[in-house]
Amino acid sequence: MTSSIPGLVARTQGFTLGLAHHVTVSPDGSRVLFLRTRGGEDPVGNLWAYEVATGQERLLVDAAVLGGDAAAPLSEREKARRERARDRSAGIGSYATDADVRTAVFTIGGRLYAVDVASAEVTDLDAAEPAAAARIDPTGRTVAYVRDAELRVIGRDGKDDRPLAGPDHPEVTWGLPEHEASESMDRFDGFWWAPDGRSLVAARVDNSPVRVWYISDPAHPERPPTALRYPAAGTPNADVSLHVLGLDGSRTPIEWDRAAFEYVTRVVWDAYGLLVVVQNRPQTVMRILTADPSTGRTTVLREDTDPDWTTIVQGVPAHTVSGALLWTVDDGDTRRLTADGLPVTPPGLQMEELLSVDGDTVLFAGRQEPAERHLWTWSAAEGPVRITHTPGLHSGRRAGGLTVVDARTPEDETVTVRGHRLRGFATTPPIRPIVQLLKLGERELRTAVLFPTGHEPGAARLPVLMDPYGGSAAQRAVAARSRYWASQWFADQGFAVLVADGRGTPGRGPRWERARGADHATPRLQDQVDALHAAADRFSDLDLEHVGIRGWSAGGYLAALAVLRRPDVFHAAIAGAPVTDMLLYSSHWQERTRGLPADNPDGYAAGSLITDAPNLRRPLLLIHGLLDDNVLPVHTMKLSAALLAAGRPHTVLPLPGATHQGGTVERLWEFELAFLRQSLAT
Repeated sequence: MTSSIPGLVARTQGFTLGLAHHVTVSPDGSRVLFLRTRGGEDPVGNLWAYEVATGQERLLVDAAVLGGDAAAPLSEREKARRERARDRSAGIGSYATDADVRTAVFTIGGRLYAVDVASAEVTDLDAAEPAAAARIDPTGRTVAYVRDAELRVIGRDGKDDRPLAGPDHPEVTWGLPEHEASESMDRFDGFWWAPDGRSLVAARVDNSPVRVWYISDPAHPERPPTALRYPAAGTPNADVSLHVLGLDGSRTPIEWDRAAFEYVTRVVWDAYGLLVVVQNRPQTVMRILTADPSTGRTTVLREDTDPDWTTIVQGVPAHTVSGALLWTVDDGDTRRLTADGLPVTPPGLQMEELLSVDGDTVLFAGRQEPAERHLWTWSAAEGPVRITHTPGLHSGRRAGGLTVVDARTPEDETVTVRGHRLRGFATTPPIRPIVQLLKLGERELRTAVLFPTGHEPGAARLPVLMDPYGGSAAQRAVAARSRYWASQWFADQGFAVLVADGRGTPGRGPRWERARGADHATPRLQDQVDALHAAADRFSDLDLEHVGIRGWSAGGYLAALAVLRRPDVFHAAIAGAPVTDMLLYSSHWQERTRGLPADNPDGYAAGSLITDAPNLRRPLLLIHGLLDDNVLPVHTMKLSAALLAAGRPHTVLPLPGATHQGGTVERLWEFELAFLRQSLAT
């Protein structure tokens, strides 16, 4: 297989450039808005519209014309937003519309624009710069946006640009999510409009309690280090409060017990009122509060408790047009959708995300088989109805009776509207993943097995490469070819590649998510060992005397863990951006499963890798982006220092200028391949 494929995967961002994404459906179902680049290696996102009646696509905004080409600089706020969203695009990275989808607003190069969807007329609102996080109110009259740490508003006509709330302290921001909200809670918004467009709720974030860490790029010594407010496990979090800000200048704080419930996980303001979802620091209690916008007083509408942790589910709470409150409940081994507190989806169907509410019909994503994610609708009249059936990972949006289906399958990636496929300009992959999805071992570990293209069983013994993630944020063994570009490329270099999802990964229900118990490292590693041995029992071609493992982030931790604690099984490891010291990773993420360090010091110590350094007997390659503000480079540096002090040889590959997305750096796979071949003597 040609060595140019890794570079092509990097330049095409995994063959996603040129595909439609960020879909919005108009309330009457007549129009679909979406972002798409012009080609498979063009990173510049443009805004498009699809007219359902005519079947025609229209270019609404050409970002390059507005100065949004690939070389255009991004504001620091926009860089941070895209990093949290794992978005490597240029041009238009996000947009927002009014309730009727008549106007869309967006920023390019720190300038704020609005486009009339019907006429495609673009208006530069001439707002204060650099503008970010723009949202137009539901009525289409006013645009709110963030300039630095200040929340501002401006008329749709570009008039009356003014601050609505500004910082009273250098470490205070208005209208932006704090680090933990966007990195750990999937809350990317920091303000929310009232339905009538006359006021909004804004988050005031005081980062002054949070410890300051610094990251810098040694490749640019002329640039000062970046000061980062990073709340590590057990350290103070940002102080987050919510305020109702009227366009008339009024300001009303929303009141709740912020000392006991310091996390704001969701805010919803719709025709049925203002809801705020809060969570306590141990994450064992989550409350839905109803808030009175005029007084700021709150009332507990619902409280959920769990001795381990309560789970944040995307898309809820929400209301149907009839007023039913949509939420979820963990019922035994199933996460179920509820309406007014009653479960409305069956046992065994894992409710994963509420995608849209269309009148009294709900569109949601769920899993019965963990390797597949399908679209379902629910209404009181019809109950749950599955609407996708091809194996794959499905998402979508629905309004006006129109459902847009975004499908990632073993054969293709498509976005369809009533059977019409939106045009795709993605580069045709020169590599075809050939994936066998299996259930291995007594725990039926979902495992993908990939062999070299054209491999004949029994023709040759193959070294094995484990390619897991293994963390609680995502699955890897799924029915979608787009998850296997790297795995198949490594397979085509002469490996049998295994991708196994062990205990703690999502998609298999609440008990599976909690199945690691208090010891997070041992079960995670044992599941990889069990998957390997079960696969070897099924495929005689696997050479268990030559086993490597590679991974990034949680997968990087798992790879390093494997050679440090099970060198009898794993003979070489590549650990990208690994969390090596549990005390140095983020508070909300770590404390969810481990609790506070003061309450569980042994658990944090047992999960960390630093004291394992003297045990290294196998080749280990550590890779880290030097600008990673999620898993900071200190993790790799600290483990490397411990290995050096213990006299254990290892290799460190720093990636100057790279962030947590450093695993996408061009030519990196080839470096990893050379390391594996040398280490495994293949």
